[in-house]
Amino acid sequence: MTYLEDNSIYGPVSDWATDFDHADPEYNKNAHAIWDQLRGTCPVAHTNRYGGTWLPTTHEFVHEIAYDTDHFSSRGVVVATVKPSDNPDAPPAPIGGAPPITSDPPFHQHARKILLPAFAPPVINEWEPEVRKLCRDLIAGMSKDDVVDAAVQYAQHIPVNVIARMLGFPPEDGELFRGFVHNVLEAINLEPGARIQAFQELDAYIAKQVQDHIDNPRDDLTNFLLNAKIFDNPLSPQHVGGTIILLLIAGIDTTWSAIGSSLWHLATNPVDRRRLVDNPQLMPMAIEEFLRAYAPVTMARVVKEDFEFHGVEMKQHDWVLLPFPAANRDPAEWEDADKVIIDREVNRHAAFGLGIHRCLGSNLARLELRVAVEEFLAAFPDFELAPDEVVKWSVGQIRGPRELPVRITGRAG
Repeated sequence: MTYLEDNSIYGPVSDWATDFDHADPEYNKNAHAIWDQLRGTCPVAHTNRYGGTWLPTTHEFVHEIAYDTDHFSSRGVVVATVKPSDNPDAPPAPIGGAPPITSDPPFHQHARKILLPAFAPPVINEWEPEVRKLCRDLIAGMSKDDVVDAAVQYAQHIPVNVIARMLGFPPEDGELFRGFVHNVLEAINLEPGARIQAFQELDAYIAKQVQDHIDNPRDDLTNFLLNAKIFDNPLSPQHVGGTIILLLIAGIDTTWSAIGSSLWHLATNPVDRRRLVDNPQLMPMAIEEFLRAYAPVTMARVVKEDFEFHGVEMKQHDWVLLPFPAANRDPAEWEDADKVIIDREVNRHAAFGLGIHRCLGSNLARLELRVAVEEFLAAFPDFELAPDEVVKWSVGQIRGPRELPVRITGRAG
């Protein structure tokens, strides 16, 4: 497949308030400081990049836009050089290209309802033994190494494998999935033609897998979608393919980024790491705090019509980024917002989004994150960032470490 390399059509950022770019390597690396700065001086930043993009950084503004489906459409959820309004082949609202995440009311609720049974807690809980075995197998492959990459060798394999099994796709296609994730979510500032080619490759792969499921039905999410109905009719091929793209892309990068960020925190905070090793009953609260403090996901909306939002003039078809991680660190909403408190008791965070598009895969993400951290700590109770190695952060709307070299300083037993 084509793995798009960084060849941005934009130059370096000159000012985060007036020229920000979430694909700039410095953005995710320094996101918390950038959001703090903007929140205090320019709570709704703007850039002319990507055809015009807005970035609210307060919990109040992110919350307001997330719930406002009258002025903001979900037709486009990934800010990139190709706008839905510029692409004649882009599926229109209210369905969008990857329902239900790209769907607007009233269609959204019908598309979302289809998927709810497949992600209900009893269904997802049955995956715990599989996830735990997967984590242990990955750790076994690293058990003799003094330095391991907790992202590349561990976190990135877990959701890839789980989603592949859930969809009934070949697990050995993991490298393909990682390429699709990169092309869709990171290679956003390239010439439009390059992105369109990458999406064509993704569409072709999905079509091949769907046809295989039509020819050879089995009990998995793909055939679940092929057998589903909406308004008493089977889902269209475009609906099936778009939803599979949503599950494949959103179910991978978001979770591996959450796992990686949690392990980064434990590698850099020995007191928290030791507390969790000695007090495993704290794990549920710690997982929620990691989700709050290192929430990976920023979603996007498209301005439906010219609209004044708290003094800024948003234009039709402008992008709006919704940085749920920034909302989670707003001191107006959270006490000690900038501190990671692993036994924080009141924690109504927005890591899984706000409004009608709150992540329907949250049960699966929590399961994978909890088991991944539990198993890593069980095997490696002591570890730290590897000296002389560099942590590489993602670019784009999903924030997490792409490379996380850690030195193992203590093993179980």
